[in-house]
Amino acid sequence: MEEGWKEVYMTASDYKAEIARELLENAGIKAVVLNQHDRLFITSGEFRIFVDEKDKTKAIEILKKLKK
Repeated sequence: MEEGWKEVYMTASDYKAEIARELLENAGIKAVVLNQHDRLFITSGEFRIFVDEKDKTKAIEILKKLKK
């Protein structure tokens, strides 16, 4: 991930990653989902959500509702 972006959430579920991204974007925070699932072993890997460093604290507060 590029400099200035911070990870705020990680999950093994694609739908939870999408919900997290939508929650952040609805709050005006640009979010990027990094898919690290292994294409051969679908049960292996995770989705990581990154936001701009300046939005990290606000993003973490918004995502506290979601369970990993």
